[in-house]
Amino acid sequence: MIEKNEKRIKRALKKRNWRESKFSDSWSVFKIMSEFVEGFESMRRLGPCVSVFGSARTAAENPYYKMAVEVGQRLTDAGFGVITGGGPGIMEAGNKGAKENGGISVGLNINLPFEQFHNKYIDQDKLISFDYFFVRKVMFMRYAQGFIVLPGGFGTLDELFEALTLIQTEKIAEFPIVLIGTKYWEGLFTWIKTTMLGEENNINAVDLSLFHIVDTPEEAVKVIKDFYMKYTMSPNF
Repeated sequence: MIEKNEKRIKRALKKRNWRESKFSDSWSVFKIMSEFVEGFESMRRLGPCVSVFGSARTAAENPYYKMAVEVGQRLTDAGFGVITGGGPGIMEAGNKGAKENGGISVGLNINLPFEQFHNKYIDQDKLISFDYFFVRKVMFMRYAQGFIVLPGGFGTLDELFEALTLIQTEKIAEFPIVLIGTKYWEGLFTWIKTTMLGEENNINAVDLSLFHIVDTPEEAVKVIKDFYMKYTMSPNF
């Protein structure tokens, strides 16, 4: 791991001539475009969906895994498909709940040298693999009509704050964002309220209304359902 990191740093610092840089970057553009095209073509036919985020490291016996299964079940009962990162842990649980309940189960897998492999509960025609995190995140945000977030690590936080930022800056509609697990999330959001807002004024007070924190799958899905009560929505399966 250390040796590989050293090689990457040295490669980044290596001086390249204009021709080498142009050739390398141009080919990267084509790879990035191909991932966007595949994602758009695969996802555009989906009906209403909710993205479910959470740790890849959560074991099946963990209460949050069981909650994520129930989230998937309840979302499909309400007519929503489920989009996850396609891997193990919370992602697997969300897909499992959707798949076993006869709903749409989408997996946006990321190719990593460790940890990530796609789970078996994804619909075969709705498994997409990405090399670029940013392309994958576009798919999470563009094709979801809501977000449910269970405990996770840096990747989960990245996805959560991407959704919050896009809504705050009005780049996407104000879709519901629901976090499950008051005990897990309260420290972070207490800091956001007291320090980020209260001491530094780096957000507005209204931004605290962009998310909900609950403790059960039933409560989480109710937030989503209540939000869409005023809209005509057809189930996507």
